[in-house]
Amino acid sequence: MYAQLLKNHILTSLIALLLLALGFAAYQALPREQDPTVNFNYIDIRTTLPGAAAEDVEAQVTDVLEQAVRRVRDLRSVTSVSRAGASTIGVRFLNLDDETFAERLGDLRREIQNSADLLPAAASQPLVTKLTSANSNASVMLILAGDETTVELMRLARRIEKDLENFAEVEEVRIEGEREPELQVLFEPARLLGLGVAPTALADTVSAYFRDLAAGTLQVGSREWLVRVQGTSSDPGYLAGLPVLTAQGEVPLRSVAEVRLGLAEPMEMVRYQNRPALLLNVVKQGDANVFELVRQVEEYLRAFNRQQAGSGVELVLLSDQTAQTQHAIGVMEANALTGLVLVLLVTWLFLGGKLALLTSLGLPLVLAGSFIVLHLLDQTLNVVVLLGLVIVLGMLVDDAVVVVDAIHLRLQRGRTALDAAVSGVREVAAPVTAAVLTTIAAFLPLMLLPGVLGDYMRVTPLVVVVALTLSLIEAFWILPSHIVAWRSVTARRTAVQRLREAITRRIRHAYTKLLLRALRRSRWIAAAAFGALLLALGAVSAGAVRMDFFASDPARIFYISLSTPPGTTLTRTLEAARAVEQAVNIELSPEELRGSASYAGVQYGPDGRASGSHLGQVAVSLQAPGAHTRSIGKMIELLRTRLHGLGGIATLSFYQVTSGPPVDAPINVKVRGDSAAEIRAAADRVAALLQGFEGVRDIRDDDARGRAELTLRLDSDAITRVGLDPNMVARSIRLLSDGEVAAAMRERGEPLGVRVKAAEGAVTQLDDFLRHDIALADGGAVALAHLVHAETAPGADEIRHYNFRRAISVMAEIDPDLTDTVSVNRRLQALWESHHARFYPQVVLDFSGELDDIEESLASLGGFFLLGLGLIYLILATQFRSYLQPLIVLAAVPLAFIGVVIGLMLSRMPLSLYTIYGIVALAGVTVNGAIVLVSAANAYQRAGLGPWAAAVCAARRRVIPILISSVTTMAGLWSLATGLAGESRVWGAVAGAIIWGLGFSTLLSLFVTPLLYGLSSKAHSAPRDELPALPRLQQLEANWLARWRAHIHLSARERSDLNLIHTDQHLRILYLQGYRALATGNAWIALKHFQEAAALAPDNIVTNAAAARASFEIMKETGYDEGYGRRMRRFLQRIRRIDPEAPALAALEAALRRLRRARSHRQALDSPTRLKPIRAPEL
Repeated sequence: MYAQLLKNHILTSLIALLLLALGFAAYQALPREQDPTVNFNYIDIRTTLPGAAAEDVEAQVTDVLEQAVRRVRDLRSVTSVSRAGASTIGVRFLNLDDETFAERLGDLRREIQNSADLLPAAASQPLVTKLTSANSNASVMLILAGDETTVELMRLARRIEKDLENFAEVEEVRIEGEREPELQVLFEPARLLGLGVAPTALADTVSAYFRDLAAGTLQVGSREWLVRVQGTSSDPGYLAGLPVLTAQGEVPLRSVAEVRLGLAEPMEMVRYQNRPALLLNVVKQGDANVFELVRQVEEYLRAFNRQQAGSGVELVLLSDQTAQTQHAIGVMEANALTGLVLVLLVTWLFLGGKLALLTSLGLPLVLAGSFIVLHLLDQTLNVVVLLGLVIVLGMLVDDAVVVVDAIHLRLQRGRTALDAAVSGVREVAAPVTAAVLTTIAAFLPLMLLPGVLGDYMRVTPLVVVVALTLSLIEAFWILPSHIVAWRSVTARRTAVQRLREAITRRIRHAYTKLLLRALRRSRWIAAAAFGALLLALGAVSAGAVRMDFFASDPARIFYISLSTPPGTTLTRTLEAARAVEQAVNIELSPEELRGSASYAGVQYGPDGRASGSHLGQVAVSLQAPGAHTRSIGKMIELLRTRLHGLGGIATLSFYQVTSGPPVDAPINVKVRGDSAAEIRAAADRVAALLQGFEGVRDIRDDDARGRAELTLRLDSDAITRVGLDPNMVARSIRLLSDGEVAAAMRERGEPLGVRVKAAEGAVTQLDDFLRHDIALADGGAVALAHLVHAETAPGADEIRHYNFRRAISVMAEIDPDLTDTVSVNRRLQALWESHHARFYPQVVLDFSGELDDIEESLASLGGFFLLGLGLIYLILATQFRSYLQPLIVLAAVPLAFIGVVIGLMLSRMPLSLYTIYGIVALAGVTVNGAIVLVSAANAYQRAGLGPWAAAVCAARRRVIPILISSVTTMAGLWSLATGLAGESRVWGAVAGAIIWGLGFSTLLSLFVTPLLYGLSSKAHSAPRDELPALPRLQQLEANWLARWRAHIHLSARERSDLNLIHTDQHLRILYLQGYRALATGNAWIALKHFQEAAALAPDNIVTNAAAARASFEIMKETGYDEGYGRRMRRFLQRIRRIDPEAPALAALEAALRRLRRARSHRQALDSPTRLKPIRAPEL
């Protein structure tokens, strides 16, 4: 069946062509994005309470909803922010599977819904949103700029929002700087008082008249009428004409107040090129193609600007992910292509043109198959997918090299192409499959890695496993089929081919001489390897290797975050942001700066979105890197120096957007407690400690403190004495400040409220506000100051909770060249607990941020590394049927770690989580060479060689395939590690770790593995005075277990020759008679039968080896005899002609040499076949 499949090369070729076509189509259809979408298991709950202070929002909204959240299981952390008018709660769950997470999300929604009735009537319905890496950051940033802030500009922004959200790739559009249009009724308090109208009466009048009502239906005769009461209109003139009852009679509203269409008070303000603007953040769908998204947005932008030409309104593309995504994917694709070329070059150097072409044919097929599988699994094409392909690129030719080599050897001996292909594949199928399985065993557990790193990197091991599995199919089917169709893979004896063969012979010879010298100093070699491992571990623990756990590649955008003194207005904060933006425009050249925008009232950072009138930010979008542009790091350092000491700014920090899994700030300490004053003092102490740490910068906290606050408490006695309603007094206070939304309608599908409030300028000082008169029922008035108790004090813009207690987060960035996240956090924790904790007994410090993700990833990587080693051990123990030999193979893993450490020290690359990820994956790659070597040594030992001789022979035989396998893997990664086709700090570290580790482990394993094999096999090897038993014909008829053992112990040629004897009746009888005679000690009779069988089948290894063995047994009893010696050499010459690498040949030749040496020295040997210490001439 298998032979028939290989003969049908037309089917094979058609399937290969179909695979290539489908693979190319799948590659083109895969959506492009820079990073894969990561589910944070994070839920955002937002609720608004207009007009409420932060303390009121905390008590009436946040605390209520947090009680509901407490009832949900599997919580990891809960954060909340209560600010004026809004509450935001962030819920992060433990690492759950998709089904459990969906169940917990349903529980959370249900609990929030049940608690909504407990919220104030003015509060909005809580909005529950699931956050992922796709919707947490904008894929496109648009600026809508106009000559002035108008209602029409806001309506245009809403129209753009709706248009963009109709795109299939867009999830939502978030508008910053938006102000709701509203009808405003601005009254003069003094005029109202003169007319005897209370502000609350004016608001009630508006509320009563300005509304629509569905009155039901009316039956009139035989007709039914729908009755509507209509009292709303977006026309300010209609509202201004509503009647108001005063002490002087009924007057129109316009006579007591100004009515206009205006905008609500701003919460954020945006400027672009010193023009009023709105910032539109476009968030893509999780699986959307970012290139297609940006293309559609650009087309929409051009059409919009054509439509608005001459109006002063402009839509600008400030920043998008296209450039950085193209750059990131382009770097990986270029490195993959360069790696492919290097792999082809290496295979050509070692194998020649034909063999290199055959081994490389499978690369495009495997890549095409991988793209098809990725498309079927709804994956995207991103840097993590391409990383998996780059890692596996060099490994894909390993199994093909072994298969081609086995088939090539048989073709050289005159076998037909089909016979050579079938027998060659059968010979190498088991070790090749075992080598691939060990690599898969190292990568497979990484698919289970939890946390942010696991979610981000999950597809990499998937790609490796899929590609390796497809490479096995290609090596066992498509490749042999092509060889059968081609009929020959033998290279012509050109000068290049002769040179290639000479070089490989010299490599084998030089390596064997070095190995023999090393084995004579086995103790020194073992001690040196162990010492190198200790030095590598010491270098890491002593800090000789630089740490940067979440090394990342910078995106072409960064933010400059600033804060002004507490209580600063939005306008003043925006002026400070504009000053920063002007400095950016001066310092950065047009070749570097793509665009910038400044805004106040909101900030974006690694710890999320923050808001407040004292917060400002400048978004700086950069051009694609060019030959003369500076690095982002240098730009930021220049601006840091230039902006230092800029007037009106309290704090200044930089937020650099990077690729890779999203993480919090490197330093993020949650200072938790119940007393606001004690928390504030402890947070200041933590910040002061961080100031003394080298490499720590941009120290800040998220406490919005010091905002001026006027607290009014109603004087119940005074209100009762004057006969007022307390509710009316409270409403009057609100109407004199922010006002009250007395009515609402919908205009063009958008809500339009009617706000009644005191006219601007009515209050110039705080005392003016308290001197406002409140109208009494008898026509008199009383000052507000007589009805309330007033207090002024600094208030809070925001109140934050962490795990249900008040908290302040102290955050900082680090310089990875000077320190690392783990050491700073551990040092700070130790310093706090030993010297400062006792001064703040009610305060608890929670160390979170990036440290959380690092500790989770490190713990998980360690566990899955051990799991991978366990799986590799299981595979090897099954293959070798030994408890000890798998440990010899696994010794390559610590040797690889030595190489990684040396590489990091020489290249000055940081030890990151990605590097550690590469080390874990390296475990399955480094053992492949040792597997090949130990397998060959076992074959030689079964043929009769002792463990040391078997180790040396195996090493000499397999050194070239081991070097080919390692060098091709390294060649595939070389470009990415060195940045030959584009540099990446993230993925270059992974590639560098594998190259350095694999390179050193290969060189060291070529010496250490034979050494360990010889040492470990000394006590367990078979007696050296016995040659291997002759194969039994019963093995072909026994149960499947016996046949499997025969398959393991015999070469493919020996199995074929044994099967020939089994099927030929005459040969079968002769072989069985000789076998029985040799077993009973009748070597002369055995020689007679075996010699006759060898005469009938002169090209049969088994019959010639049996005859040689019988001759040896005769001389073993009688001593060396020249006649029997010549006869034995004749049989051995036949075997050498058939297969010079046959294991039985080496053992029988060695035994014959010892017999001759024994005769020449006239020594009676107790064991004629005992091996002497290894000497180079004997090899």
